[in-house]
Amino acid sequence: MKNIRNFCIIAHIDHGKSTLADRLLEVTQTVSGRDQQAQLLDDMDLERERGITIKSHAIQMHYTLEGHEYILNLIDTPGHVDFSYEVSRAIAACEGALLVVDAAQGIEAQTISNLYLALDHGLEIIPVLNKIDLPGAMPEEVKDQIVDLLGCERGSIIAASAKEGIGIASILEAIVARMPAPGGNPNAPLQAMIFDSVYNAFRGIEVYFKILNGAISKGDQVKFMSTGKIYEVDEVGILGLHQIPQPSLNTGHVGYLVSGIKDAREVKVGDTITHVHNPCSTAVKGFSDVKPMVFAGIYPVETVQYEELRTSMEKLQLNDAALVWSPETSAALGFGFRCGFLGMLHMEIVQERLEREFGMMVITTVPSVQFHVVDRKERLIVVNAPAEMPDPGTIDQIREPFVSAQIITKPEFIGSIIKLCIDKRGALKNQVYLTADRVELSFALPLAEIVFDFFDRLKSISKGYASLDYELTGFVPSHLVKLDIVLNGEKVDALSVIVHRTKAHDWGKKLCKKLKELLPRQMFEVAIQAAIGSKVVARETVKALRKNVIAKCYGGDISRKRKLLEKQKKGKKRMRQVGAIEIPQEAFLTVLKLD
Repeated sequence: MKNIRNFCIIAHIDHGKSTLADRLLEVTQTVSGRDQQAQLLDDMDLERERGITIKSHAIQMHYTLEGHEYILNLIDTPGHVDFSYEVSRAIAACEGALLVVDAAQGIEAQTISNLYLALDHGLEIIPVLNKIDLPGAMPEEVKDQIVDLLGCERGSIIAASAKEGIGIASILEAIVARMPAPGGNPNAPLQAMIFDSVYNAFRGIEVYFKILNGAISKGDQVKFMSTGKIYEVDEVGILGLHQIPQPSLNTGHVGYLVSGIKDAREVKVGDTITHVHNPCSTAVKGFSDVKPMVFAGIYPVETVQYEELRTSMEKLQLNDAALVWSPETSAALGFGFRCGFLGMLHMEIVQERLEREFGMMVITTVPSVQFHVVDRKERLIVVNAPAEMPDPGTIDQIREPFVSAQIITKPEFIGSIIKLCIDKRGALKNQVYLTADRVELSFALPLAEIVFDFFDRLKSISKGYASLDYELTGFVPSHLVKLDIVLNGEKVDALSVIVHRTKAHDWGKKLCKKLKELLPRQMFEVAIQAAIGSKVVARETVKALRKNVIAKCYGGDISRKRKLLEKQKKGKKRMRQVGAIEIPQEAFLTVLKLD
């Protein structure tokens, strides 16, 4: 046990975590030259296309130092704020962390957020200054920032370049020397914590766990404590580049378990595994419950695929524990699911994964956040979708979620960032200069305003130099209204949004204009209206496609032409009463694209 080291790599997005993991695997010869490729652990097509890590990836390495062989269990984590739940689970399975900071970018918001997560779990932190080979690197200034943030010795910061392979040997030596071996008692009853799981079409559900006490062997009878289900261990092993079966695993090890579990609902991340005949007395303290920030409806394009979509969602939830969902129905779209996501990127990734990994074509409705409504009888109603909003006559007040947002940027962008936040109904709370050319701004912002395009606009006005991190602070009373979209007198519940009263008129106008461009023209005139209750605040009309019925009239009396036009007009009127309008998928996504 004293030769095991469990550690993860944490950093802001794009600071070189996955490249550093590649070099560590190369130096410890975990990967042969034939298998080597860039971002080796990012095995999802989506991760490679976008150049981001979406999933935490665990892998075991063997490293020899001064004649002793050490087992290093590495977990590479995502850097984007939307995947911070992945990071928190990886941290719970480790005793130490490499904090990677880009020498050209310096410390950013997510660096600080992930660092605090690690410190809360009592992890040993080894600071690594990456990308020192870049022409724009500022190693001395960034070292000062790290010393200020961590309060560590300047000499304990390891200068490295993952791309060039500089400093990798020093990092491995520091992991062995400075990180503690896992604690725990190998002779105690088995106590293992599930930190991830994945669905395999041939073997059922593979569970990834870390053993805190005791040992587990092939053929053991084990019990999952939260569900009380009992299984026989068919296979247990370690996570190399591919799974490597072992006869047994001891305290401190990170490994996988296969026991032919078919039902996705039986595996919960954070659950405790123990033996049936000699159980441990207490369950492991799991992870904090995930708090979804953005809610959207996901519906199958073909209603007959509802059950298939449910199965796909269960399988996806195994691998993405931050996804929360429950069934719901919509008048416009039929049966589907109301899903909770950690942010807009998370929502986009879930939709992409459903399409790629499970072949499900889905429609995603307009995202919204959770609101608290207090009615006249002082009852609290939780509203996750605009369709759930009660009748305006019964509402006493609506409370919306506010977040505390930290933005780290360069001084020249302060003015435009403050203007952006004030436009989004935010308030500046604090302004601190971390160094001469880095400033931290703290804002109180309504979550509903930042879930759409806030991050993109922040990046564009700061030329990519601003970083954002936010956490929920509570619910504040606000003047909100439900804006409905009405097509030909029919409300389309899937396009309804909840907006602030001051923005309702502009929002309605833009929505109607955008829908006018997107809706295919029908054989009848279509009226698009935005309404608050029964009051219409904006309107656009999609003109009807008309056949030229008077083309065959050469000369002759005008009454003949008029008779044909009147006949056409009556037909159009009747058509409009019975005509149904097909709404394309783009229409639901337009709301996101509103400037």
